[in-house]
Amino acid sequence: MKKIPSELPDDVELLKKMLLEQQAKLERQLAQKDKRIVKLETLNQKLTERIQRFEEVLNLAQHKRFSPSSETYEGDGQVFNEAEHVAETEAQGPSETQPLADETTDKQPVKARRPRIAPELPRIEVLHDIDKKTCACCGNELHRMGEEVSEQIEFIPAEIRVIKHVRPKYSCRTCEREGTEVAIQIADVPDTFLPKSMATPSLVAQIISAKMHYGLPLYRQEKMFSEAGIELNRQTMSRWLMSCADKLEPLLALMKTELLKQSVLWADETTLDVLDVDKSTCYMWVYGCGVEGSTGPKLVLFDYQDGRSGAHAVQFLEGYTGYLQVDGYAGYEQTSATLAGCWAHARRKFIEAQQAQGKGKTGKADWAINQIQKLYALESKLKTQSFEVKQQQRQQLAGPLLKQLWDWLEKSKDTIPKESLVSKAISYTQKQWPKLIRYLDDGQLNIDNNRAERAVKPFVIGRKAWLFANTKTGAKASAALYSLIETAKINGLEPYYYLTQLFEQLPTANSPDALAKLLPY
Repeated sequence: MKKIPSELPDDVELLKKMLLEQQAKLERQLAQKDKRIVKLETLNQKLTERIQRFEEVLNLAQHKRFSPSSETYEGDGQVFNEAEHVAETEAQGPSETQPLADETTDKQPVKARRPRIAPELPRIEVLHDIDKKTCACCGNELHRMGEEVSEQIEFIPAEIRVIKHVRPKYSCRTCEREGTEVAIQIADVPDTFLPKSMATPSLVAQIISAKMHYGLPLYRQEKMFSEAGIELNRQTMSRWLMSCADKLEPLLALMKTELLKQSVLWADETTLDVLDVDKSTCYMWVYGCGVEGSTGPKLVLFDYQDGRSGAHAVQFLEGYTGYLQVDGYAGYEQTSATLAGCWAHARRKFIEAQQAQGKGKTGKADWAINQIQKLYALESKLKTQSFEVKQQQRQQLAGPLLKQLWDWLEKSKDTIPKESLVSKAISYTQKQWPKLIRYLDDGQLNIDNNRAERAVKPFVIGRKAWLFANTKTGAKASAALYSLIETAKINGLEPYYYLTQLFEQLPTANSPDALAKLLPY
């Protein structure tokens, strides 16, 4: 700043001019400083938000690494996991004798529960009696006053046997002696599921069940068969599985026709690596129907595609105009279905924001989670009610809760840093809002899409074991076989026994009515 001169002029007008110039200069300097202050405050705000974002990322990473991955909420009774998360949780779950990871140290360790043994299993009674049944005190005979019973589980390895088909050949000796040409008589080859192969329905059913139901890759099954004295390589088993899929096409076509007749469907998709496809990632899509309390069929159909384009859903659901319950993936918007959203996905966004707050801290995400929990609590109470009662109660009781949540979203969206996880959760929920509240319109709709996630979960778990498919044909065969297995399971059928019966009867099912009797529902 320029110093005031030691001597000032006596001219008043000149003094006024000097003061005005000095004042103008000071005002310019103040304006420049104000701009700099605003700039620094803006920069400080951005840096503060960036630090908060880094803290969120760090807290979330620490939570995912050191905390249980299941997204449970106190009093909820629901688990809102992606199938991928569920698979990881199960692969790393605690043993029977370990306490749960999220229990505090002042609680008693969880006592391992004894395995439940089905009462219908065969039992062999082994009596352990004493040799001398006389009283050591008085010598009189002891009387039986009761007994102690304990049970152990014995495992008997699977029995493998060879069925030797013998077809005697017959000829006429008389005609042979007379030089007459004789037609050799022999019984017809019995109808088999896979002609000209050593595979029986039970063997193929076991291979499919082991891979698709229990996630046991073919190379491990090859080793197991080798140890049992059978040279059955994975290439042969793979050919059998693909042949099975081809023969199941008419049955799967009936299932798809039935699926598209339903008023409510659900869908999901997950990744699959296929070696002979140039693209890095292919997808297994899953579609299904079946609502608790409904008398309609329960179906699950898998559909392999080489991408995630919404055109694949459009093609599969061609002509379908009913409800389709999905997650937030925009590809389903291309279909003609009326979309219903998934509150589990919206809730998951807020849970991530809550986890990013840091241990022991509370924030805006907690209020949203609590409000969504109230919606789930209502669904729990309505679980056994009719569709009509569900619709009426949802509109009456869930409607006001949703109105409160929407008002909170509107109020909060402009008061939170845009890059924060809470802001992203709010943005996601508002974008999905029309689909999220659609479950109020029909009691057949669910509050979330967890049914689809449960259906795709076995595929994801299996994928962790066999990692990839070699060819597109193999991937399509997997889709066909998973469709039958998962449909059988949701209808209470054990996959191995259902597949065995199916493969035994399929060769003689030559009409639509005969095929319909083989459906797993």
